[in-house]
Amino acid sequence: MSIFFLSDFGVRDHYVGVVEAVIEKIAPAARVVHLTHGVPPQDLRNGSWQLWAASPHLPHGSIVLAVVDPGVGSERRAVVVETERLTYVAPDNGLLEAALAEQTVKRAHALTDPAYRLRDVSATFHGRDIFGPAAAHLASGVDPAAFGDAVDALAPLGLLPRDAAYGEVWTFDHFGNALTTLRAPEEAPTAITVSGRRVPWVETYASVGPGEALALRGSSGLVELSVRDGSAREALALTEGAEVRLVP
Repeated sequence: MSIFFLSDFGVRDHYVGVVEAVIEKIAPAARVVHLTHGVPPQDLRNGSWQLWAASPHLPHGSIVLAVVDPGVGSERRAVVVETERLTYVAPDNGLLEAALAEQTVKRAHALTDPAYRLRDVSATFHGRDIFGPAAAHLASGVDPAAFGDAVDALAPLGLLPRDAAYGEVWTFDHFGNALTTLRAPEEAPTAITVSGRRVPWVETYASVGPGEALALRGSSGLVELSVRDGSAREALALTEGAEVRLVP
């Protein structure tokens, strides 16, 4: 059984390694695949995009361990959510909303049974003490219903890809490309406007010269704003939430 692990832990400290160690102690046969640990600290917008973009490519039946948890130690719930394809273990803080919107949720349960967490639960490291163990127990065959009561509604984040003429900058990737909430239309627009600036629509990064801004269909099917050989975030002074509009 594969566990796909995403977090904002980075790779400098021991956090990722110790979560994997906890998983191995509980489920030694499980295989941990690291999706990314480069989500910016506490950045739910970026984490939600990463999960949304990655989920369609994960093998059927996999477990997704997602930990971006600015509310760790608070009353926010820890949950396991089963869809027709994947099972997610994560905080209930909107992180899963976009990924789940394109799947059929079969059931969701709170992670409350102490039998499936570490004995001493830290107020600051639920990835190690709650989420990692839950993912490991799932990989060992524990049914999601065993973890706790059913959950009817999950917390929203309010960021969903859509087919529309306007949207917003969802987040930025490692290269400084701006990923928007707009699905790229079948009929290509002539341009995109963002923060009062008009950016031409092209097919590839090479369609413009070095340092020039462009808009195109990104690899996940969203409208993407870029600068060739540069960072759109820096060059265009873009921010998350900036309004984006299609120009027919």
